[in-house]
Amino acid sequence: MLTTNSTPTGSGPVGNTIEEAQSWLGNFLRPETISSMTETAIGWGLKAVGALIVFAIGVWIAGRLRNAVTSAVERAPNLDVTLARFFGSIVYWLVFAFVVIAVLSMFGIQTTGLAAVIGAAGLAIGLALQGTLSHVASGVMLLAFRPFKYGDFVEAGGVSGTVKGINLFTTELATPDNKKVIVPNGDIYSTSITNYSAYDTRRVDIVMGISYDDDIDKAMATLRGEIAKDDRVLADPEPFLAVKELGDSSVNIVCRMWVAKDNFWPVTFDLTKAFKQALDRDDITIPFPTRTIYTHEVAKST
Repeated sequence: MLTTNSTPTGSGPVGNTIEEAQSWLGNFLRPETISSMTETAIGWGLKAVGALIVFAIGVWIAGRLRNAVTSAVERAPNLDVTLARFFGSIVYWLVFAFVVIAVLSMFGIQTTGLAAVIGAAGLAIGLALQGTLSHVASGVMLLAFRPFKYGDFVEAGGVSGTVKGINLFTTELATPDNKKVIVPNGDIYSTSITNYSAYDTRRVDIVMGISYDDDIDKAMATLRGEIAKDDRVLADPEPFLAVKELGDSSVNIVCRMWVAKDNFWPVTFDLTKAFKQALDRDDITIPFPTRTIYTHEVAKST
């Protein structure tokens, strides 16, 4: 006799799974569940929209403040454009950081701990980059106080050259033989700075030596005549000539003339040549270094 076993509908693993799915779907479609989910979605949606609005307005305000600070600094007569952009960027990122914290707080995220983490990270980065930050601070001081500007010939940080660029980290100099030298701003600001282009005029000092046998007044008249021929020498202050010292081999006459700063080296080179030619023409000797040796004979004893 053949017997057939049948499983009732709704029982067994498959049936249980279907029943669980139907039960979960029934609970999910309950009016109170749908209402709660709808309220949650609307709440998060409103927060997201509000956060986007706050973020957009905050970024707009940050940009406006950056432009305002940049324009204000650029209008200052003694401040550089690079410094204006630097201050503008600082203001922008500070406002941007506050906006991000405000947006995160709108979603219920605790920003106190985040601010502490950011502060600790900033401290660690500052300690790691303290050398670099010192150059930045020096760059800010150089751009703010302007001890030199583009095109000036300076001696700074142990290097002499023409200033070709100033930024927050380094200063670019071109040496007289046109070599490019990058000097860290910290090295420049921590040492003395000599700016040869700061003033409109400079003094040319040339020392000429004549023989002890020559007429000093005649030599000085010859030198003064050559100075008078050069139109680049300023009349005020007037040229100054005097006996500087009685050297080992010569009487040294100093000639001091004031010229425009751009004429310093041309006048120095041209008058040095003119002085030599004029003294030769007037038979005034420019002596070589000499040394007199005295000898004594020792009498032989008998």
